[in-house]
Amino acid sequence: MTTSISLKHINKLAIPALISGVSEPILSLTDAAIVGNIQVNATASLAAVGIVTTFISMLVWVLGQTRSAISSIVSQYVGANKLEKVKNLPAQAILIITSLSLIIIASTYPIAQPIFKLYNASGLILDFSVIYYKIRVLGFPFTLFTIAVFGAFRGLQNTYYPMIIAIIGTVSNIILDVVLVYGIPGYIAPMYIEGAAYASLIAQVLMAGFSAYFLLKKTSIPLKPSFPFNPEIKRFILMILNLFVRTIALNVTLYFASAYATSYGAEYIAAYTIAINLWFLGAFIVDGYASAGNILSGKLFGAEAYKVLIALSNKLIKYGVIIGIILGCTGALFYYPIGKIFTKEPEVLKAFYNTFWIVLVMQPLCTLAFIFDGIFKGLGKMKYLRNVLLFSTFLVFVPVLFWLDSLDLKLHAIFIAMTFWIIARGIPLIVKFRKIFIPLAQNN
Repeated sequence: MTTSISLKHINKLAIPALISGVSEPILSLTDAAIVGNIQVNATASLAAVGIVTTFISMLVWVLGQTRSAISSIVSQYVGANKLEKVKNLPAQAILIITSLSLIIIASTYPIAQPIFKLYNASGLILDFSVIYYKIRVLGFPFTLFTIAVFGAFRGLQNTYYPMIIAIIGTVSNIILDVVLVYGIPGYIAPMYIEGAAYASLIAQVLMAGFSAYFLLKKTSIPLKPSFPFNPEIKRFILMILNLFVRTIALNVTLYFASAYATSYGAEYIAAYTIAINLWFLGAFIVDGYASAGNILSGKLFGAEAYKVLIALSNKLIKYGVIIGIILGCTGALFYYPIGKIFTKEPEVLKAFYNTFWIVLVMQPLCTLAFIFDGIFKGLGKMKYLRNVLLFSTFLVFVPVLFWLDSLDLKLHAIFIAMTFWIIARGIPLIVKFRKIFIPLAQNN
């Protein structure tokens, strides 16, 4: 087993993971930027994209935790040199998760309008939300398939092929967005918000196809499920259940944030949509190093290399804070041009500029929370992640939001509450990690 983890080794995993991770928020940001600049009902369309993106993100995060569970188990077996014992696990996991996705589509499709009324959507925003959702949700099974394949690659200590797949999906989505939303005179009529939904759907199908191709051609892991179930399927399901509860808590935060922003008016939900998608972009950039922590911690834990694991966490803290500061400073440098990429509406821009600084200030705090979140996923300690999210959501975020909203702080209330939420997520993880592994490293 490697006795040290160099920056080069971390970056070899982190940079491709960063690029592939950024693809998801870029898909949403592209829809927001393209739709926010159409000539007809731009603000209502942008608001609808924001609401639906929040709901679909909830669905993806709830079931997309297969990536972390698969990566954790596979990486631990790689570290212990026993990969053969879990080679059939990814295919079984994909079968389970895609089957659940079809059930979710069947159950939510007929009640899309009541769902988005819960987000305080009404009138044209509600109509656009339903239209956008009923197209884009069809890509849900393909997204989950891709996420699960990414988990298998991560467990194998490979982030290169997920990066290639993500680049294909992102580039195709951007091209299709421009073509389908704005149209091509004489050939394709402008489809506006429907075009954005179709662009995302097609990109998701393409990514799933390339995911299957690379997994079959570049690894020894099969995609055809075989039975009986792998003995590790029980641990996999337990991880998923803990992550399911955790993700529900996470999405309670996003639901309240979106619902409150919508209740303030169309310009506020549009501004929130821009700000939260930029926050997601920052989160997914940091996710490259969180992914490196996830991948390497699982392998080191499986090999019982606890001293190296402590050294890895210390390096990731340093790199993460640096990245967070760079993200915050970059956002500050391009503060006003960023907003104008997404909309030209004066009221939307005013609401956005008044609050975007909070998103930038919290970036270094986010990096610490997300990196240790990744490490704990690699270790397979999903129960503790669940408890931390329950605490930070229901005992920190929700009470702070209610209090600040009562002071009529509007979007400030949302993003200040999110800052406290991030702090309450990060600090307990760092403390718990060091409490567990410093004694183990000393005795190793």
